[in-house]
Amino acid sequence: MMVFYDYIIVGSGLYGSVMAERLKSAGKTVLVIEKRNHIGGNCFSFKYDGTDISVHKYGTHIFHTNSKTIWEYINRFGEFNRYQHRVLTTHKNKVYAMPINLGTINSFFGLNLKPFEVAAFIARQTKNSGFAHNLEEKAVSLIGNDLYEAFIKGYTQKQWGCDPKELPADIFTRLPVRTSYYDSYFDDVFQGLPINGFTSLFDNMLQGVPVEMNVDFFADRSYWRSKCNKLIYSGPLDRFFDYEFGRLSWRSVRFEYEYVEHIDYQGTSVMNYADMEIPYTRVHEPKHLHPEKTYVNGTNVIIREYPVLDETEPYYPVNFAVDKDKLTKYEAIKSRETGVVFGGRLAEYKYYDMHHVIEKALKDVESLFR
Repeated sequence: MMVFYDYIIVGSGLYGSVMAERLKSAGKTVLVIEKRNHIGGNCFSFKYDGTDISVHKYGTHIFHTNSKTIWEYINRFGEFNRYQHRVLTTHKNKVYAMPINLGTINSFFGLNLKPFEVAAFIARQTKNSGFAHNLEEKAVSLIGNDLYEAFIKGYTQKQWGCDPKELPADIFTRLPVRTSYYDSYFDDVFQGLPINGFTSLFDNMLQGVPVEMNVDFFADRSYWRSKCNKLIYSGPLDRFFDYEFGRLSWRSVRFEYEYVEHIDYQGTSVMNYADMEIPYTRVHEPKHLHPEKTYVNGTNVIIREYPVLDETEPYYPVNFAVDKDKLTKYEAIKSRETGVVFGGRLAEYKYYDMHHVIEKALKDVESLFR
C-alpha cells in the first residue's frame, strides 16, 4: 500500500530539517528524501579516521546569530560550546588578523595608529569615485588600493575564479572593516559549535521523521509528487526547472586532507592565504573549533581548501549580472508550481548563513498554516 504524506521534503540540509521538525511537531506527516548518503547538507560533520577530531566535510561552519529566538531554537537539539571565530591570513609569508582591523592596518603599514586616527588615514588611501560598479571598486573605495591588493584581490580571484571587477560590489560589504583591535570574525551575540558535532543536531532534529537517503528526486519526480499533498524543495532552483533559462553560476570547493603529527599545526582553526601563488585559499585545523575538548593522542589533521567550478556540488551563488537576469525569470515561474515551497540557499540562490536559513524556514512554516 502506498503511503501518502502531508509533506515530502527534498533535501536534509538546515532548511529541510527545520521544516521537517516543525511540521512533525505540528502533527503533520513528513518524509525527507536526500540525494547524498548522509543528512545535514553542507553542515555534515564526522570524526576523522583514527582521531577524535570532528571534521566539517564541506568546510568550517560556525553558528552565529543575534536572534535569541533562533539561538534558543537550535539549542533544543544539542549543547553548544562558546567558540569565538578568529581568522588569520598569510600574505607574503607574514600573518595578519582578519577581518581587517586596527591591528591589521598597523602591522601592514608599520604604524601605531589610534582608533580615532584610522578614518583619516584610510581616507588618504582611498579613491571615492562615486557609485561602485563592482567588488574591486567597492573595496578600493572603502580600504584603499594597498590593503585591497594585499588581502582581497588575490584571495577573491582564487575564490570566485574571475577578476574581482566581474563580481558584484555587495560581496565585499559582507566583510567588516574595524577601527579597533577587535578581531572576532563575527559580531553576533551568540556564537558556537555543537559540542557533539553538527550531525548530532540533525539526528536530534529529525528524530521520528523518516529519511530516505541516496534518493534522486529528479529520477522520478512525478512519483514523489504523487505521494504528498505538498512538496518542499531545497535543491538547486535551476535544476528544478530543467535549466529552462540556463544554469545559474555557482562556485564549489575541493578539500585535501593531511595527517600531521604536530599537536598544533597552525595555532588557529582557519588560516587564509591571500597570495595568488598559493593555490589554496584556506587551511583548516578543525581541532581548534573545540577548545573544550582534550585530545588524547598527537595525531592531527589539516584540510586545504581549493575553490573549483563543479556544477554537481554548488556552494556559493556567484550572482553575475547574467545570473540576476536568469534568477528573475526563474522567480517569475515559481507560481506555476502549485503545491511546492522553495527554500534555502540553493532553491533561492541566496548567500544565506545558517541563522538566515533557520529564520526563513521558521517563517515559511508559519505561512503554511495561515
